[in-house]
Order: sequence, then structure tokens, then C-alpha cells
Amino acid sequence: MTALRDALARIAELGGPVVLVLIAVSVLTLAVVLYKLWQFGRAGVGRHRALSEAVAAWDRGDRAAARAALGRSRSYLAPVVDMALDMARQGGRDAAGRLEAEAEARFARLERGFRFLDSVAQLAPLLGLFGTVLGMIEAFRALQDAGAQVDPSILAGGIWVALLTTAVGLVVAMPTALALSWFEGRMDAERVTASRALNTILAPRGARAQAPEADLAPAHA
Repeated sequence: MTALRDALARIAELGGPVVLVLIAVSVLTLAVVLYKLWQFGRAGVGRHRALSEAVAAWDRGDRAAARAALGRSRSYLAPVVDMALDMARQGGRDAAGRLEAEAEARFARLERGFRFLDSVAQLAPLLGLFGTVLGMIEAFRALQDAGAQVDPSILAGGIWVALLTTAVGLVVAMPTALALSWFEGRMDAERVTASRALNTILAPRGARAQAPEADLAPAHA
């Protein structure tokens, strides 16, 4: 504990309280990223093989195979697809809005924390710049106090210490922006998968193929 306290005191001496704030934000950001990775893995994000097999079987008219494949799925979208199968079997073709709302509710749970990551990615560089401005003010104040006995090392030392906060801010912001971009890309792909599955279930190709040929023949006088 003493070593940690001494290290924090040294960091505060070099970069000031802004660096301490950025370090605390980086620890919290890392915790959020690790939690989102665990949550994505537990929900089966990107792992929809059984779900895709169920949708494909339903599309070709094999209802039993669709149910069997859906039973093997561990995807968080499986309950939504199961609801879509029930509605489609009952002829509920106007249920697309409700199914999309059910899917969006699950997407919203997976997207919790995205706003925090976005805020960190945007504000960390600004916070680092704020620390740099404070450091530059302190450096020029020390230069003024030196009066006629100006030592260039005073100004140079103050500048590099001031720029340290900007560097720390960028170090926090760049990995956060990359992680957020990856998470958002995965969620975009999840939305495409869900939309395709629900639309296929509500309007399967097998049902279209079973349309009466009389509907296609011209009417006789």
C-alpha cells in the first residue's frame, strides 16, 4: 500500500491531478471493456450457426428441422426467433414490429456502456489538453519568478511535464475508440442477422413456392 501511495504521489508530482484522473478513468474504462467482452461471449454474439440452420430449415419448409436446430442454439436471439416461429405458424405476418422491438430490447442490453466509452474517447484528449494548459501556465509562472536569472531548463522541464498530460490523454482515448468501434461493428452485424432471420421466418420461400398455380393462370371468360 505504501509503494502504491508513493507511486501515485510521484505521478501527481510529475503530471498533476489531471494525470491521476486520467489513470482512474483508464482503469474504469478497462473494466467496462472487459465486462463487455464477457457479456458478448456469454450472450453468444456472432455465434449463430444453429440459429441460421433453424432459419434456413424454416425457409425451405422443414418445420421439424427448424425447431430441432433452434433447440440447439445458445444465442441470445433464440427466444426472439422462437417467438417469430410461433407467430408465423399462427399466421401473424403483421407481428414484425413487435419482433423487432423484442430484438432491440436485447440489443440495448448489449449496448449498455457504449455511451461511457464514447465519452471517454472524446473527453480524454480534451482532459489531457486541459492538463497541458495548466502545466504551461505553471511553467511560465516559474519563468517569470526567475526574473533576470532565466534558466532554459526551467522552461524545458515545465513544457515536457505539461505535455505529459496530453500524451496520457491520447493513450487513454485511442484504445477506447478502437474498442468502441469494434463493439459497434459487432452490433451492426447482429442487427443485420436478426433482421434477415425475422423477415425470412415471416415470409419464407417455401410458403411462396406453395402459392396456387391458379393464381398465376389467366382468368377464363
